[in-house]
Amino acid sequence: MNDVLKLIEESYQGFSKGQKRIADYIKEHYDIAAYMTAAKLGETVEVSESTVVRFVMELGFEGYPEFKRALAGLVRSKLTAVQRIKVTNSLIGDSDVLEKVLYSDIEKIKRTLEGIDKKAFEDAVKSIVDAKNVYIMGMRGTSYLAALLNYSFRMISDNVRLIQTTSGSETFEHLMSIGKNDVLIAISFPRYSRSITKGVEYAKSCGADVIALTDSMNSPIALNADQVLVAESDMASYADSLVAPMSVINAIIVAVARECGDRFTERLHKLEMVWDEYKVFDKPQE
Repeated sequence: MNDVLKLIEESYQGFSKGQKRIADYIKEHYDIAAYMTAAKLGETVEVSESTVVRFVMELGFEGYPEFKRALAGLVRSKLTAVQRIKVTNSLIGDSDVLEKVLYSDIEKIKRTLEGIDKKAFEDAVKSIVDAKNVYIMGMRGTSYLAALLNYSFRMISDNVRLIQTTSGSETFEHLMSIGKNDVLIAISFPRYSRSITKGVEYAKSCGADVIALTDSMNSPIALNADQVLVAESDMASYADSLVAPMSVINAIIVAVARECGDRFTERLHKLEMVWDEYKVFDKPQE
């Protein structure tokens, strides 16, 4: 399902007349079709909703929602920033932007909770707690997610390393010492960073445990990951909405802190003493 358009092209000759109309429309307007309901797509090409559902099932999808997610993933990986803005503007139209975006984010968090692999989450937490070193990697749009995870983990332990690079070659310099008993947490969403994909491949070849936080099991970093945590993301405009991945990160932080127990509590006590002594934080007036 990596390229829906290619799949449609290969199956085209076996389609009925109505299904060919659907296929033709998607090939020409896949950026718009990715966000249509089955009923709306059928209305647009003048076929029934059931014809649309049969069409996607003949392509090998379990149902229209799975097809729609695959098509949306294709859109996000192929569109330029300028094209993304045009698509988003056409979807929002004249509706309330604040309401539309926030309700959309709520839905993404709900779908993430419904679809995430709980066993993979538990295994990822255990791997992080037991790791000799934890490497965290996120670039461009996901760099702030990696920074949040790094900041929180450094409260828990000193064995955390945030990989921040400006070139692909620097990635391997930062990962040079990674090995068995180490963990790499890789965060990547469309448009996927090639540096992160290569970094994951290298870490896996060195025997490290790899945890991937991404949008799909078909993501480039999922193939070489030991645990894949899938979180919904979607176009908010020229950039993606990453509230669901951030929620997953928050859950990881809480779970790891709980697992560390007394060790983490003692560390926090020491930090509080240092913060008080050097007046790191302003205190409210009494």
